[in-house]
Amino acid sequence: MTAFLPLERSTLYSPAWFVPFDDYAQRVRTAGVEVGLDRLDDGRWLPLDDRPVRTPSAAVTFPGLGRRSAASAARPERHRARFAAAGYQPLYPADGEPFSADLVGIEFLVHPYDDTHPPAVEAAPRLVRLLPSVSFPYPPGLRTVHGFVRDAAASPVPVPVANALVEARGRMGDTEWHERTLSDASGAFRLALRWTGEKADENAVEETFRLQATERPGRSGALVIRLPGDAGPHVIEIREQS
Repeated sequence: MTAFLPLERSTLYSPAWFVPFDDYAQRVRTAGVEVGLDRLDDGRWLPLDDRPVRTPSAAVTFPGLGRRSAASAARPERHRARFAAAGYQPLYPADGEPFSADLVGIEFLVHPYDDTHPPAVEAAPRLVRLLPSVSFPYPPGLRTVHGFVRDAAASPVPVPVANALVEARGRMGDTEWHERTLSDASGAFRLALRWTGEKADENAVEETFRLQATERPGRSGALVIRLPGDAGPHVIEIREQS
């Protein structure tokens, strides 16, 4: 009779489980999503050759990562996962965590284990939201606004703010809506506005939207636009918030 090891002691165990999620379509997405893995070594991130495995439940895992011949003599190592997909930019903070534009991956500890020493921490799936980028192929005719996110303190030459979170929120009837995207390396953004903005009355043509851009906690900017009049491009200036 073959002896089967518990999952946490087998080569199938993964210290990290990720579920890529298309934030625009509001559904899980695995096709076309690339995942890179790095290990922190003496203060530097070193790319690894480990290839992810996609499970039937649409999770991305790294089976066997952390398995050692002698786990008791090894120490936990910090790793990070980096995501890429054509037309998307990954939103790295988890839901409920403060946004910061300088995050370039999802960091996690890999605890060593072997047949007699199981991993010290049980892994749980983590949702990774993929937001539409400037190059996202929106359907023809869909209303979008575009522009740039810049540092308000930079003068006279504008300095772009890359990877800033650009959002618009509102309510249509009983439904609250939320659109968001991330700026690219040049500070450019393109945001879909699929919902109706604020109106002076139900027959008004003009709609008002408030765009919010965030670089990190304490550094953000806002801009009010009125459509269809304000054609853009729109500039959102980031400044320190008191």
